[in-house]
This record gives sequence, C-alpha cells and structure tokens, in this order.
Amino acid sequence: NVAPRKRPLHTIIPGMCLRDGKVVYCYGVMGGGYQPVGHTHLLTNLIDFSMDPQEAMDSPRVFHVEGRLDVERGLDDNVMAGLEALGHKVGRPEMPWGGGQLIEIDWDNGTLAGASDPRKDGCAIGY
Repeated sequence: NVAPRKRPLHTIIPGMCLRDGKVVYCYGVMGGGYQPVGHTHLLTNLIDFSMDPQEAMDSPRVFHVEGRLDVERGLDDNVMAGLEALGHKVGRPEMPWGGGQLIEIDWDNGTLAGASDPRKDGCAIGY
C-alpha cells in the first residue's frame, strides 16, 4: 500500500564482485523481493558451481513466497519431491522470477563475456 513515510519493497541494487581487488562481475537482477535472492543465486552459480555467465543466468530458480517454495520449471521433479519430504510446501510459479544481466571481465585474456536473462527481453552483444 502507498502511504507517507513508507519505503518501496525494493531498490535498484546493481552488484559488482571483486577478485584480488579487480572487478570480475558487474550484474543486476530485477524482481522486487526476489532481487537479493537473485543476486545470491547468480553468484552461487558462478562461484560455487563454476557456471559460465549465461548458464548461471539461465539456471532454474527457487523463491520463498507466502509460506511455500516456488520452483521454476527446469528443476528436476525429484528435487521438488525431496523438498516436500523435508516438510516444505512446494509449487510452480505462474510466471518466471526476476530477470537480469551480467558482464564477466577476464583480466588475464582481456575479454568480456555477457549474459542476459531469457526470462526478460534483452541480449548480450559484443563487438
């Protein structure tokens, strides 16, 4: 609800990730309350799972909404069954969560790699 002295649910939160003092990722994820989760999901895919930028962006998402976990299509049904076995209420979202773009800077090779979320309009183009 709109009212005096209230703050928006989200703000624009672009991100940068550094390695050895140098920026290696510039990124942003949109989606209201999903934004902080989306940033974490993206970085986890890049750093912990060693995905390339587009693979990390494309990866199916899980988001907590109103007491349930919404699991995007593309995540194996066994994962959903496992979450339910742990006591979670699980569902499929009607619409995909968020959207985002990312640029990876490879300082050793002097290259940039871009990724654009297929959930929204956009593309990564270089020259």
